[in-house]
Amino acid sequence: METFVFYLFSAFMVMSALMVITVHNPVRAAFFLVLTFFSSAAVWLLLEAEFLAVILIIVYVGAVMVLFLFVVMMLDINIAELKRGFVKNLPLAVIVAIAMFTMIYFVVSGEHFSVEHFAPPARHTADYSNISELGQVLYTEYVFAFEIAAVILLVGIVAAISLTLRRRPNTRHQKIEDQVAVKSEDRLRVVKVEPRQRKYEVGK
Repeated sequence: METFVFYLFSAFMVMSALMVITVHNPVRAAFFLVLTFFSSAAVWLLLEAEFLAVILIIVYVGAVMVLFLFVVMMLDINIAELKRGFVKNLPLAVIVAIAMFTMIYFVVSGEHFSVEHFAPPARHTADYSNISELGQVLYTEYVFAFEIAAVILLVGIVAAISLTLRRRPNTRHQKIEDQVAVKSEDRLRVVKVEPRQRKYEVGK
């Protein structure tokens, strides 16, 4: 039964991934990508990588794909313009695809992704924790790569903030220090107005 479920979700993952790059509507492509993420999460659950499966659904399906859908729906994408350069760039795309599949094959078939590497003796015991094993590998063997990735993400956050904080000459901005230092005498002026008496004549 486990083998049948594995092949079922693998078939869903491959077919939905193909539909992402072949479907004409970008919104449908985004939904097929969501189906691909769900199928990948199911495969990871079968491999007893529960933490990675939950993170894939929460981060990519819950945050990244929502952002993709908003961007795709807000932009006016010209499908005919995108198809115009398909045949011209097809040889380069085939070369890049072959290179990517070759690198994936060498990475997945290496010693770090073998079955023995992900099958410790205490895997099926009651005290086994997938998150604990992942944390021990991440913060011991791959701690340098983890720190480099954290620095790159920090640089990206700082760059995004600096781009959004640029000043334009025709825009008005708040000056918080001036608003805090203001006094009531500067904003409120009491004007005393003398009452005026009007005279009315009888019979008019």
